[in-house]
Amino acid sequence: MPKIIGGSLHEHREQVRTRVFDALRNQLYERGFDAITLAGVAAEAGVGRTAIYNHFPDKEHLLVAFVEQEAAQYVTRLSEAVAAAPDPVEKLATFVRLQLRSLADHHLPPGSTLASALAPSSYRRIAAHADPITEELRGILAEGVASGVFPEQDPAIVVPMITAALGARQVVDVPPEELEAAIGTALAFILRAVGVKPAGSPK
Repeated sequence: MPKIIGGSLHEHREQVRTRVFDALRNQLYERGFDAITLAGVAAEAGVGRTAIYNHFPDKEHLLVAFVEQEAAQYVTRLSEAVAAAPDPVEKLATFVRLQLRSLADHHLPPGSTLASALAPSSYRRIAAHADPITEELRGILAEGVASGVFPEQDPAIVVPMITAALGARQVVDVPPEELEAAIGTALAFILRAVGVKPAGSPK
């Protein structure tokens, strides 16, 4: 009979998933998705091969589940931080900083891109987790325009432009001691792009 981790079957399943996701994270960014096997992930996680197959039939399902959990946790953290900011400018600044710090923390794994490594349906599931983040940005801009802090602008144009700027790895591919300065420069650029005047400038 397989060894139960934790005090209940539910706790066992959650702890297995946590161990497996930690092992996948390590291997993904060290070796790349192409080199990963379920057996290798199970060995690093310290769980049996049968246990991992009970949760994930193949490594594609494992990756999708991992990204869904990571994305859900990040969206919650982002939404809470934005909601705590006092005004649209601070909300946008919070959004930009968190997005760029997340980009800096998650280096691209080696090997082929996920778009080419996954089936189209799996990649669409992963890509869909960007939707709540986009809606968060759209809401910030709408609040800023409604309150008169931002000038009138077309979100269909502005949102994808900001999203593209926040996905530019060149911004965060700097020595650690220069990261916050780089984020500050990017933030100033985006605030100017949406019409926020620098402090002390004439109205």
